Amino acid sequence: MTDTTHYLVQVNTTFNVPAPDSFVLEGYGPDSDHPNIPRRRDEYVFRKEDLRDVLAFLSNPDGDGLYISGPTGCGKTSLICQIAARLHWPVQQVTAHGRLELADLTGHHTLVNGNMAFVYGPLALAVKHGHLLVINELDLAEPAELAGLNDILEGAPLVIAQNGGEIILPHPKFRFIATGNSAGSGDQTGLYQGVLQQNLAFLDRFRLLEARYADRAIEEAILERVVPALPELFRQKMVKVANDIRRLFIGGADNGAELSITLSTRTLLRWAKLTLAFKGAPNAVEYALIRALTARAEPEQRDAIHRIAADVFGDHWEA
Repeated sequence: MTDTTHYLVQVNTTFNVPAPDSFVLEGYGPDSDHPNIPRRRDEYVFRKEDLRDVLAFLSNPDGDGLYISGPTGCGKTSLICQIAARLHWPVQQVTAHGRLELADLTGHHTLVNGNMAFVYGPLALAVKHGHLLVINELDLAEPAELAGLNDILEGAPLVIAQNGGEIILPHPKFRFIATGNSAGSGDQTGLYQGVLQQNLAFLDRFRLLEARYADRAIEEAILERVVPALPELFRQKMVKVANDIRRLFIGGADNGAELSITLSTRTLLRWAKLTLAFKGAPNAVEYALIRALTARAEPEQRDAIHRIAADVFGDHWEA
C-alpha cells in the first residue's frame, strides 16, 4: 500500500467551484491507494456554503470537532466522503447506536493466528494515522459513553487502557466529524426513533453545520448526470415533487410535519433510476415511486404523496 503524503490541491479545480487559484488546501497525495479513501462520485455537486465550512474545518479545526445535523437523506455523510475522496484523505467511518461503547471505537483484544492480539478500532486508527473519524447518527449513542471522547476532542492523547495503557499522540491530520438528524438536543419532531439528548459539555466541543436538502438546480444537475436518458421535463418534475414532499415532512414554525416520510436526494435518484428500469410498465413513474418510497408509507400518506406527484406531472403522470 502506498504511503499517504501531504499534498496541496487547488480548491477551484478540485471541487469545481469558483475560487482564487491561491486558495489551496493540504490533503494527501493522488498516488495514495489507501483502502479507506472513499470512492469518488464525479456526478456529485457541492453546495458552496457547505463546502466552505467543511474545508475551513479541515484546514484548521482549532481544537473543535465538526457536527453536521440535518434531515434524513440530505447528504451529510456524502458531503464529507466526497470531499475526502478529492483530497485522498482516508476515512474511518462508524454508525452509532444505543449499545455503542467507547471500547468499540478504541479497539479490543481478539484471537489472531492462534494468539491474542490487540486490534485497533476506528478512533485509534484515525488518531494514529491522521484519518477522518466520521461517526454517523451520533445522537443515537448514550451520552455517558460519548463523554469519554471529551479529552481527545480537545487534542489530548488517546490512552487505551485495554492495551496496557498505550498512549497515542494525535496525528496533525486527525479530524473528528459527527452527523445526526438532531443537533444533539433531542428530536422535537418525533420522526427519529432512538434519538437521545446529548451531554452539553460534549456538544460544546463541536462547531456546527446545519445541512439541508440540495437546491433545485443542484438536484436537477445531479439527475442529468446520473440519468441522462430520462427526459429533462421528467427530471424537473421529480425534483419539484421531492421539494413539495419535503416541505410537508419538515413542517413550519406554526405547523408540524404532515408527513412522516420524506423523499431524500438518495430516494430521488432511486426513483429516477427505477423509472428507466421499469419504462415498460403501464405507469412507470408511479410504479417506480412505489418501489423507491411509498411502499413503506401508511396508506393515507401514500395516497397523499401520489396525489402530489400526479398533480405535478399532470398529463405526463400516466405517460
